[in-house]
Amino acid sequence: MELGVYTFGDVLRDPRTGTTISPEQRLAHLLEEVELADQVGLDVFGIGEHHRPDYAVSSPATVLAAAAVRTSRIRLSSAVTVLSSEDPVRVFQQYATVDLLSHGRAEVMAGRGSFIESFPLFGYGLDDYDELFAEKLDLLLRLRDSPRVTWSGRHRPALADQPVFPRPVQDPLPVWVAVGGNPQSVVRAGALGLPLALAIIGGEPARFAPLAQLHRRAAAQYGHGPLPVSINSHGFVADTSQAAADSFYGTYAEVMTQLGRERGWGPMTRPDFDALAGLHGAVVVGSPEQVAEKILFQHELFGHDRFLMQSSLGAAPHREVLRSIELLGTEVAPIVRAELTSRARTSA
Repeated sequence: MELGVYTFGDVLRDPRTGTTISPEQRLAHLLEEVELADQVGLDVFGIGEHHRPDYAVSSPATVLAAAAVRTSRIRLSSAVTVLSSEDPVRVFQQYATVDLLSHGRAEVMAGRGSFIESFPLFGYGLDDYDELFAEKLDLLLRLRDSPRVTWSGRHRPALADQPVFPRPVQDPLPVWVAVGGNPQSVVRAGALGLPLALAIIGGEPARFAPLAQLHRRAAAQYGHGPLPVSINSHGFVADTSQAAADSFYGTYAEVMTQLGRERGWGPMTRPDFDALAGLHGAVVVGSPEQVAEKILFQHELFGHDRFLMQSSLGAAPHREVLRSIELLGTEVAPIVRAELTSRARTSA
């Protein structure tokens, strides 16, 4: 299994101090996180896109390009690219460039977007929410399949035998479809032969297991072999379970309570958090042994190929985020990989 981390470059107010980090400092910290993740042997680093004052990253490809020249082996992915409000030609060109800079380590994780601020910003209507994504994903896949493209659609000017460059090192450039629970998007990914990234940020992960099965059935129906599945979740690793919970709860509660005010949820309480942090909950938090146990428990549900953790959530202290990344790479990953290797040998 591949293990990694992802971030949106949060710049929220620290509830303990009342201060807010600057976007400049947050991006400097983000690059330190990527470098460390590479050094400790993690497989993937993802950077997501927002267009709000509480996030420092609106252009993941720009930050990934900086990360490409400061790392040597880790895969560099968007997490996600809100493709519905992007120009697929520019997305392809940007990630082809990241791929060239990183010598073949770039990925696009494309999604419809759980936040909607990019739609009015770039002149798109929410009435076309799903149609925009389907049409633009079709064009993105055409672009990666051929250096000259003829294409037409409703939401973008047509292309007539148009050359699109540069071309990436990887052929094809990896494209994942990221979903938060929409079955239609899951089926689309499987039918197109694309890997699935499943974001689980609440409730019990077991409720999402049918989506992984749906993805596999759709892939098989359309003649594709087994496709990778990633589980993307909030999480945090510390030296002890108590330290992990105490450190992560404050910033996690701040973020989820603010999000709840926007979406009509109640505030996040410590009992709510403790339930989510249990073995059957969505938050992957604890000591290295506990986090490994939870990842392995979820693997029994999903049979997934990748797990990505978002530790730098809200105003999480930078030094503690770095320690979480270090422990994920040096202690959690070896446990998970050894156990999965043992299970594979046993079942062979």
